[in-house]
Amino acid sequence: MLQDLLSNRVLWTAIVGWFAAQALKVVSGFVVNHKLDWKLFFASGGMPSSHTSTVVGLTTAVAFAEGLNSAAFAIAFVFSTVVMYDATGVRWETGKQARVLNYMMQNWHHSKTPEMFQENLKIFVGHTPFQVWAGALLGLCIGILMQL
Repeated sequence: MLQDLLSNRVLWTAIVGWFAAQALKVVSGFVVNHKLDWKLFFASGGMPSSHTSTVVGLTTAVAFAEGLNSAAFAIAFVFSTVVMYDATGVRWETGKQARVLNYMMQNWHHSKTPEMFQENLKIFVGHTPFQVWAGALLGLCIGILMQL
Protein backbone atom coordinates (compact mmCIF):
# COMPACT_ATOMS: atom_id res chain seq x y z
CA MET A 1 0.00 0.00 0.00
CA LEU A 2 2.81 2.44 0.87
CA GLN A 3 4.55 1.53 -2.39
CA ASP A 4 1.36 2.39 -4.31
CA LEU A 5 1.15 5.73 -2.57
CA LEU A 6 4.81 6.54 -3.19
CA SER A 7 4.56 5.62 -6.87
CA ASN A 8 1.37 7.62 -7.53
CA ARG A 9 2.49 10.03 -10.26
CA VAL A 10 -0.75 12.03 -10.12
CA LEU A 11 -0.30 12.69 -6.41
CA TRP A 12 3.39 13.57 -6.81
CA THR A 13 2.61 15.94 -9.65
CA ALA A 14 0.25 17.88 -7.40
CA ILE A 15 2.79 17.92 -4.57
CA VAL A 16 5.59 19.13 -6.86
CA GLY A 17 3.23 21.78 -8.27
CA TRP A 18 2.62 23.13 -4.76
CA PHE A 19 6.29 22.92 -3.77
CA ALA A 20 7.51 24.68 -6.92
CA ALA A 21 5.01 27.53 -6.56
CA GLN A 22 5.89 28.03 -2.89
CA ALA A 23 9.61 28.03 -3.72
CA LEU A 24 8.98 30.61 -6.45
CA LYS A 25 7.25 32.84 -3.88
CA VAL A 26 10.52 32.92 -1.93
CA VAL A 27 12.43 33.75 -5.11
CA SER A 28 9.98 36.46 -6.22
CA GLY A 29 10.01 37.91 -2.70
CA PHE A 30 13.79 38.10 -2.87
CA VAL A 31 13.68 39.82 -6.28
CA VAL A 32 11.12 42.39 -5.11
CA ASN A 33 12.35 43.04 -1.56
CA HIS A 34 16.06 42.19 -1.93
CA LYS A 35 15.94 39.93 1.12
CA LEU A 36 15.43 36.23 1.58
CA ASP A 37 12.24 35.54 3.55
CA TRP A 38 11.67 31.81 4.11
CA LYS A 39 8.28 32.52 5.74
CA LEU A 40 6.97 33.10 2.22
CA PHE A 41 7.39 29.36 1.58
CA PHE A 42 4.41 28.69 3.84
CA ALA A 43 2.44 31.84 3.01
CA SER A 44 -0.82 31.97 1.12
CA GLY A 45 -1.38 34.55 -1.59
CA GLY A 46 1.41 35.99 -3.69
CA MET A 47 3.12 35.05 -6.93
CA PRO A 48 2.45 32.46 -8.31
CA SER A 49 -0.71 30.89 -6.93
CA SER A 50 0.29 27.59 -5.36
CA HIS A 51 -3.34 26.50 -5.06
CA THR A 52 -3.68 26.91 -8.81
CA SER A 53 -0.35 25.27 -9.57
CA THR A 54 -1.34 22.30 -7.43
CA VAL A 55 -4.77 21.73 -8.96
CA VAL A 56 -3.72 22.37 -12.56
CA GLY A 57 -0.78 19.98 -12.12
CA LEU A 58 -3.22 17.44 -10.68
CA THR A 59 -5.66 17.94 -13.55
CA THR A 60 -2.92 17.62 -16.14
CA ALA A 61 -1.63 14.41 -14.55
CA VAL A 62 -5.17 12.99 -14.43
CA ALA A 63 -5.57 13.83 -18.13
CA PHE A 64 -2.45 11.81 -18.92
CA ALA A 65 -3.35 8.93 -16.60
CA GLU A 66 -7.08 8.60 -17.26
CA GLY A 67 -7.74 10.49 -20.50
CA LEU A 68 -9.67 13.64 -21.31
CA ASN A 69 -12.92 11.68 -21.61
CA SER A 70 -12.77 10.24 -18.09
CA ALA A 71 -14.90 11.10 -15.08
CA ALA A 72 -11.71 11.62 -13.07
CA PHE A 73 -10.54 14.32 -15.50
CA ALA A 74 -13.95 16.01 -15.40
CA ILE A 75 -13.88 16.09 -11.60
CA ALA A 76 -10.31 17.42 -11.52
CA PHE A 77 -11.08 20.06 -14.15
CA VAL A 78 -14.18 21.36 -12.34
CA PHE A 79 -12.25 21.31 -9.04
CA SER A 80 -9.46 23.36 -10.66
CA THR A 81 -11.82 25.98 -12.04
CA VAL A 82 -13.53 26.38 -8.66
CA VAL A 83 -10.16 26.82 -6.92
CA MET A 84 -8.99 29.39 -9.48
CA TYR A 85 -12.27 31.32 -9.32
CA ASP A 86 -12.12 31.32 -5.54
CA ALA A 87 -8.50 32.55 -5.52
CA THR A 88 -9.30 35.61 -7.66
CA GLY A 89 -12.80 36.18 -6.35
CA VAL A 90 -13.69 35.34 -2.78
CA ARG A 91 -10.17 35.14 -1.36
CA TRP A 92 -9.02 38.33 -3.15
CA GLU A 93 -12.05 40.22 -1.83
CA THR A 94 -11.34 38.89 1.66
CA GLY A 95 -7.89 40.47 1.48
CA LYS A 96 -9.37 43.80 0.35
CA GLN A 97 -11.82 43.73 3.24
CA ALA A 98 -8.98 42.94 5.66
CA ARG A 99 -7.14 46.09 4.49
CA VAL A 100 -10.20 48.22 5.24
CA LEU A 101 -10.80 46.62 8.63
CA ASN A 102 -7.13 46.93 9.61
CA TYR A 103 -7.20 50.62 8.67
CA MET A 104 -10.37 51.20 10.64
CA MET A 105 -9.00 49.52 13.74
CA GLN A 106 -5.69 51.42 13.54
CA ASN A 107 -7.24 54.83 12.95
CA TRP A 108 -10.77 54.98 14.27
CA HIS A 109 -10.74 53.51 17.76
CA HIS A 110 -10.99 56.03 20.57
CA SER A 111 -11.08 53.80 23.58
CA LYS A 112 -9.31 50.69 24.76
CA THR A 113 -9.06 48.33 21.81
CA PRO A 114 -10.49 44.85 22.45
CA GLU A 115 -7.95 42.04 22.39
CA MET A 116 -9.39 40.59 19.20
CA PHE A 117 -8.32 43.77 17.35
CA GLN A 118 -4.73 43.79 18.57
CA GLU A 119 -3.50 41.77 15.60
CA ASN A 120 -3.98 42.83 11.98
CA LEU A 121 -6.00 40.62 9.69
CA LYS A 122 -4.09 38.81 6.96
CA ILE A 123 -4.42 40.70 3.67
CA PHE A 124 -2.55 38.40 1.30
CA VAL A 125 -4.97 35.51 1.09
CA GLY A 126 -6.04 35.75 -2.54
CA HIS A 127 -4.50 36.33 -5.94
CA THR A 128 -4.62 38.67 -8.88
CA PRO A 129 -5.69 37.08 -12.16
CA PHE A 130 -2.04 37.26 -13.33
CA GLN A 131 -0.86 35.31 -10.26
CA VAL A 132 -3.50 32.65 -10.94
CA TRP A 133 -2.55 32.38 -14.63
CA ALA A 134 1.12 32.10 -13.64
CA GLY A 135 0.21 29.30 -11.24
CA ALA A 136 -1.84 27.59 -13.96
CA LEU A 137 1.05 27.75 -16.42
CA LEU A 138 3.46 26.41 -13.80
CA GLY A 139 1.06 23.56 -12.91
CA LEU A 140 0.53 22.70 -16.58
CA CYS A 141 4.29 22.60 -17.25
CA ILE A 142 4.97 20.48 -14.17
CA GLY A 143 2.06 18.18 -15.07
CA ILE A 144 3.44 17.61 -18.55
CA LEU A 145 7.08 17.24 -17.46
CA MET A 146 6.27 14.75 -14.72
CA GLN A 147 4.35 12.51 -17.10
CA LEU A 148 7.19 12.18 -19.63
